[in-house]
Amino acid sequence: MSGAGTFDADNDSSGPRLERPSGVLDALGVAVVVLDASGRIVLWGPQSEELFGYSAQEALGRRAAPLLVHERYRDLVVGKCERMLETGRGWAAVFPARHKDSSTRLVELHGARPTTEQGDLHALAIATDATKLREVERDVALSTQLIAQSPIGLEVLDTDLRYVAVNPAMERMHGMSAEDHIGRGFREVLPSVSVDASEAAVREVLETGLPQVDRYTIGRTPADPDNDHAWSVSVYRLEGPDGQVLGVATSVVEVTDRYGAIKEAAQARQRLALIAEGSARIGTTLDMRQTARELADVVVPELADVVVVDVLDSALGDRRPANPVGGPALFRTLAVKAAGLTEAARAAGAADQPVSYGADRLPTQCVRTGHPVLVSQVEEWDLARIARDAGAAAVLASAGIHSYLAIPLAAQEGAFGVLGLMRGRNPLPFDAEDVTLAGELAGRTAVSLDNARLYQSVRNTAVTLQRSLLPRPVPPPGLEIATRYQPAGTSTEVGGDWFDVIPLAEDRTAFVVGDVMGSGIDAAAAMGRLRTATATLADLGLPPDRVLQHLDKITAGLEPPIATCIYAEYDPHNDSCCIAAAGHLPPALTPAGDHPELLDLPSGAPLGVGGVPFEAATVPLRPGDQLVLYTDGLVETRRDAIDARLDLLLRVLDGADGSLEETCDRLLDALRDPDDHDDVAVLIARPGPCP
Repeated sequence: MSGAGTFDADNDSSGPRLERPSGVLDALGVAVVVLDASGRIVLWGPQSEELFGYSAQEALGRRAAPLLVHERYRDLVVGKCERMLETGRGWAAVFPARHKDSSTRLVELHGARPTTEQGDLHALAIATDATKLREVERDVALSTQLIAQSPIGLEVLDTDLRYVAVNPAMERMHGMSAEDHIGRGFREVLPSVSVDASEAAVREVLETGLPQVDRYTIGRTPADPDNDHAWSVSVYRLEGPDGQVLGVATSVVEVTDRYGAIKEAAQARQRLALIAEGSARIGTTLDMRQTARELADVVVPELADVVVVDVLDSALGDRRPANPVGGPALFRTLAVKAAGLTEAARAAGAADQPVSYGADRLPTQCVRTGHPVLVSQVEEWDLARIARDAGAAAVLASAGIHSYLAIPLAAQEGAFGVLGLMRGRNPLPFDAEDVTLAGELAGRTAVSLDNARLYQSVRNTAVTLQRSLLPRPVPPPGLEIATRYQPAGTSTEVGGDWFDVIPLAEDRTAFVVGDVMGSGIDAAAAMGRLRTATATLADLGLPPDRVLQHLDKITAGLEPPIATCIYAEYDPHNDSCCIAAAGHLPPALTPAGDHPELLDLPSGAPLGVGGVPFEAATVPLRPGDQLVLYTDGLVETRRDAIDARLDLLLRVLDGADGSLEETCDRLLDALRDPDDHDDVAVLIARPGPCP
């Protein structure tokens, strides 16, 4: 065995390498005794003193038989020695020997007849403690049988990590005989196993002496070259009685079934975690595109390397999605995402891009049948049925797309979209478990998408109604007017905000901004009734506070029954404006050449509360002054204090020196988030010189 404990003979590095002697003989305490022809002791080794108790000084020159052999066996032993000297044949025996302390020890003795150059005859005896020898023999026999019959693979490697011995179980695991192992290293015997990791682990055990237990290794051996196996490997350092490092021993247990069960359990946990993540992250809004992006974020890269979410173009309108029957299908891509495969992602499509798939294409088949389409191993002709066009198919092929899965996005009325999944970097093909997992995620997403689609249809109706009820004011002579109406974000229902500009007698003009509480078609309809009532009351010539009193009674009978409103009556003849508020935020007034300010008005109770009087206040409104009326959707947010938002409103107005239309745009840009949850109505009036 090569390795630790070798040295160079005569300190010559080019000479033969001699191994350090084993400590086994020392452990057995083998004693050497030489007798002359007369039976006297002429050589007494150190181990002899340990075995029999006599020092060399006490033993040399004395007859061996009386000193070491009991009288009962003396004739037998002496006779065997004499015959050995006569015939030259050796002999062996086990007999009780005398010890110096008068005790008796069972000794195994082997005798031989050496001859000197002078022809003198001697008797050479090698003796050891028979009891200790039997223990060693039993240990060796037991170890040999255990190793040979053990179902656990056992192997011994020297310090160069070359095989010294393997048991039959290891021969069966490796599919190689013991002779084919001996003298070879890991890489030669197990080329299909992770050799680097195994060698590193074994060398660490050699260096530290600390065993490594139950390490998993995956690979293939000549015994079954077509399938992966899993083994639990434990490594221990082997040392001689004197501490010399001899090598390592490894025990190997095949755990393929257990490893498969553990792997399946881990995959099941991963699938459940992905479903839980999908439940939490998908469908947070009523926006179809956002929902599709949320689905893509969940499945990449855990389930797929590239994902495409396509829906029938008809599903984005107000009509029911038409299921393609026998012909091509027009889709619109809502989301595309890839894990590193950017070229493949570009080939797969782009968000908000239309794409037409023929009847033979896999996405079309998926939508038409409402069943998943699984292509575990993608071939070239498969890509032609998956990709958008021939160029995209070539890009997907060069990106290494090797597996494809299409899952229908279906609601009660049938499939209206496709979740397309591709794998390139992930070497595993899609399987039945992936179909189930993707189907669960697609089902949850489809419900959210269908809800978003239905909501969008209702919302579009409400927006249409809302816009149809709002006026297109024509400013009277001597007034500049700018208005804006912006509905709530796509994930929120439309509210009941409105504005109006009403010409009155004697060149007066009424400005109205209001907000019906609630949302949807009901709020839009209530807004229309209040706007009509306001215009009617204004024609009667009632002052602002009286107008609000009548609107309060009307609002109590509406659904929803609460609204806020501000009513202002401008009189150009005395450059004044009489204003009354019903629970509404104060207008902002920017005097010509001065800084804007919020008007300090009696706020009043919202319309519909009933029984609360309203007060009007008159403020100057001269040529060049600017009056800004607005609803709370412009300044109220869920994050910021209302005072801070009103301060921001004034700062924006302070820097506005252009047209009123530009001022409206600046207000919306600075204060409005497209996804805000409330509608916004803005009305800005600026008197000019009297005509």
